[in-house]
Amino acid sequence: MKRSGILFVISAPSGAGKTSLCRQIVDIFPDMRHSVSFTTRPRRAGETEGIDYHFVTQETFDNMVSEGAFAEWARVHGNCYGTALATLQEAREKGLDLLLDIDCQGASQLKQSCPEGAFIFILPPSFEELERRLRGRNTDTPEVIARRLSNARREIRELVWYDYLIVNDDLSNAVEEFKAIILAEGCRAFRLREEASRLFGIDMQDN
Repeated sequence: MKRSGILFVISAPSGAGKTSLCRQIVDIFPDMRHSVSFTTRPRRAGETEGIDYHFVTQETFDNMVSEGAFAEWARVHGNCYGTALATLQEAREKGLDLLLDIDCQGASQLKQSCPEGAFIFILPPSFEELERRLRGRNTDTPEVIARRLSNARREIRELVWYDYLIVNDDLSNAVEEFKAIILAEGCRAFRLREEASRLFGIDMQDN
């Protein structure tokens, strides 16, 4: 059955491994796309414009906020991140599932405006492992790492309002759990009601 695209919103503390997890999921599902957010953060080595992020100036970002161009936006670790409304609308209309990797602030905004989305929180197996991963990346200063660890304690408290929780201890197991969520969400009756109505000529209304 045909259906509109589903928005999968993913949040996690920095270092939980959500980037690796999301990349594998996009490779597995042909109708899944990774939403490319806008950010004022400087581009890191190995990152590509339009693939990892749309890198813009603070002035450009502020203008987009004023124009109402974002479905959500937030300031995280001193930088701004936002998801364009046009990105969500295009994916939905084309029947493409969209994977959106954003922080808890942005996810909370989308939970209100897009309640039909699937909201997933990724946890590391322990706080000690999270710290080990952050230090092992060798991309941040000790001050930045300390700030990320402090923010992680606050972010983890937010998982209570997410729909799903995945503990990323073993990446292959986490991928399997993520796959199960995607397949289940695609079969939810409310997403297929319109198509079922068309196929069987039955007017299906909410009870």
